[in-house]
Amino acid sequence: MRRTRASLYSASIGGAGGVMAYGSYGRPLLAFPSESGRCTDYEDRGMVDAVRWLIGEGRVKVYSVDSFDGSSWLAEDLTLEKRAHRHSLFERWIIDQVVPWIHEDCSGPLDVILTGCSFGAFHAANFALKRADLFPLAICQSGIYDMAKLGGGERGDAFYFSNPMDYVANLHGEHLEWLQKQLNLLLICGQGQWEDSTGALESTKEFGSLVASKGLRHEIDLWGGDVPHDWPSWRNQIAHHLPRFC
Repeated sequence: MRRTRASLYSASIGGAGGVMAYGSYGRPLLAFPSESGRCTDYEDRGMVDAVRWLIGEGRVKVYSVDSFDGSSWLAEDLTLEKRAHRHSLFERWIIDQVVPWIHEDCSGPLDVILTGCSFGAFHAANFALKRADLFPLAICQSGIYDMAKLGGGERGDAFYFSNPMDYVANLHGEHLEWLQKQLNLLLICGQGQWEDSTGALESTKEFGSLVASKGLRHEIDLWGGDVPHDWPSWRNQIAHHLPRFC
């Protein structure tokens, strides 16, 4: 299996971020790490191995990136508005550096599937909702979709347009109609240990109800009470769902 690491510089994040690539052919899958994770986490936690057979058959190419959360959403000394401003710099890195690099690596501008576990699930959903032209499908595992739960302080436009529970509630008109045709969200969550204490189960249900009210294509897949908020669960879930999309 081809395994490549790249370092992509961006003035927006004030340095270079890491990207891992696995495989030579197939539909690109971009994975966001969980809280404050690194681009190697998807491999180190066994997620790449969980879909290795799809990579080997040339059905999917997996990409994973460094997190920027420690400087944005998890910076507890900042207001939510300032954290959202910081997050927008990460968004620019993904759109301006990572996506073009993936397209070049794939020899063309293919649609990119997004995925992520825990905090990464928020990124997958948020990027897909905001840029469904690039990311028409997001596979979200055990996510929290309301950043207001992270703290308080000032909340303005930057926060609003980075918080799915806010801006999805007000989607309407031609843009909503386009999203209804373009976007597909898969919201997965277990019902076992830590899915309740992290808030992931409640948030998945709440967010699922919101996207349903807007007529957005989506699925909610709740696994059983023996499925905790942990990597073995996420490996089984991605191995179960990904084959039908690539």
